[in-house]
Amino acid sequence: MALAEGSQRLLGLLALRGRPVKRVLVAGTLWPDVTEARAHASLRSALSRLYGVVREAVVVNPSDLRLASSVRVDLQESQALAHRLLDAVDQPLEAADLSGAAIAALSGELLPDWYEDWVLLEAEDWRQLRLHALEVLAGLLAAAGRYGDAAAAALQAVRADPLRESAHDALIRVHLAEHNRSEALREFKHYQELLRAELDIEPTAQLRNLVEPPGDDVTPR
Repeated sequence: MALAEGSQRLLGLLALRGRPVKRVLVAGTLWPDVTEARAHASLRSALSRLYGVVREAVVVNPSDLRLASSVRVDLQESQALAHRLLDAVDQPLEAADLSGAAIAALSGELLPDWYEDWVLLEAEDWRQLRLHALEVLAGLLAAAGRYGDAAAAALQAVRADPLRESAHDALIRVHLAEHNRSEALREFKHYQELLRAELDIEPTAQLRNLVEPPGDDVTPR
């Protein structure tokens, strides 16, 4: 079922907030460049264009709006997964937390084609959380001897932020755990070249020391 843009934004905002949101806040957030009266009119229009099961997903109260309790939001489930991984030292993980599905859940961007400020802030929060979680997941999978999945998790972190050293660190550690020193060195050199080209800086000594003892030269020839 195709939804009007305003209705899509409304559902997106309620999903991201995860709690009841005052009507005045919804209207002001989604239509910030018009008068208050016009914003509230646009909100009423967006609500009126919700049909069938989509309409049933939104609980409309006189002062606020929220998603029905029966609605599942994949972002919230992925955020919960990320926090479980980051807290893995303090709480046991389930098998599903160390699966290909978990990698996929942490690999998606949040609403990549939406550029409103309220989306971009949430998207950056999610990007940072999922990157940390992917790096931790790569380490846990490598420790369990699941090197293919570990490399996949680390590569997703690298793809999400190619200049992020901790992501390359995670991938290099996976290669070393699998005794693929040549792969680890190749990854280091690739990252070194990228940093030089983009930022004119070098990887840290900590990363260099993963692939070569201190004092050895791993500059590409």
